[in-house]
Amino acid sequence: MSFLRTSARPALQVAKTASVKPATAVNTYATLREIESRLKSIKNIEKITNTMKIVASTKLSRAQRAMFESRAYGNTSNEVFKKSEAVGSNEGNKLIIVSSSDKGLCGGIHSQISKAVRAKLAQFPEADVVILGDKAKVQIARQWSKNIVLSFNQVGKEIPTFAEAQTVTDAIYKLGKKYDSIDIFYNQFKSGISYESTGVPAFTEEALKNSPNFSAYEIEEEVLGDLTEFALANAVFHALAEGHACEQSARRSAMDNASKNAGDMIGRYSILYNRTRQAVITNELVDIITGASSLE
Repeated sequence: MSFLRTSARPALQVAKTASVKPATAVNTYATLREIESRLKSIKNIEKITNTMKIVASTKLSRAQRAMFESRAYGNTSNEVFKKSEAVGSNEGNKLIIVSSSDKGLCGGIHSQISKAVRAKLAQFPEADVVILGDKAKVQIARQWSKNIVLSFNQVGKEIPTFAEAQTVTDAIYKLGKKYDSIDIFYNQFKSGISYESTGVPAFTEEALKNSPNFSAYEIEEEVLGDLTEFALANAVFHALAEGHACEQSARRSAMDNASKNAGDMIGRYSILYNRTRQAVITNELVDIITGASSLE
């Protein structure tokens, strides 16, 4: 029995070696094809992100012009409330308007504004919420779905217009609920690379009527309701325009970072592909030389 075991060992070793070598070669070739396929995919992704970056840069310049124009609407309304010394109320029915968008691939711009809104809702859990944009709606609805009374999509898809803001305002007034205070949350444009989630009050008719300097404007009560509705539309339009500019800026930065990361990955995979390919060629040359030597 020991003789059989001793004589069988060389044969088993030869069979084991023969079974391992082809598997190693197959794995090497499969890995080489996988690296080549992955490298091709990353190059395609880099082309897409570069294109999206160029498109976002072009849209950003248009969005900034629209944003500067919209500030005339928002600042004019703010001056009225500022000089009248109107003060919002923290009691009674409260409304929160969230200005977001439907598109992604723009970093954490939607997450930041959703975080600010959730912090506000933690203070006023009974507040109603009106959301412009599906991205913020999905994030806020996870915890505060019962507070959402209205939601809009496709608003400000391109350049926001005052007509869209007026449509939102009309829908809010058609709810038929009287709100004692209104807050608008949006992303405020700081520069081409920075923005800040901001909440500003939109004063109601009662807040303006009860302000100390309201009598100086000599506004008739019949016109006051139209004035506050127009002021709310101005504020919503301003928030949409600011948010749109921030979105394009954030998307440009995100696509720029994605393109840089794709370039780094292309460099690493190119080195890995060349090294793996060289190793395969070296192994094939060794096999050819070994076979030729055995024939001599």
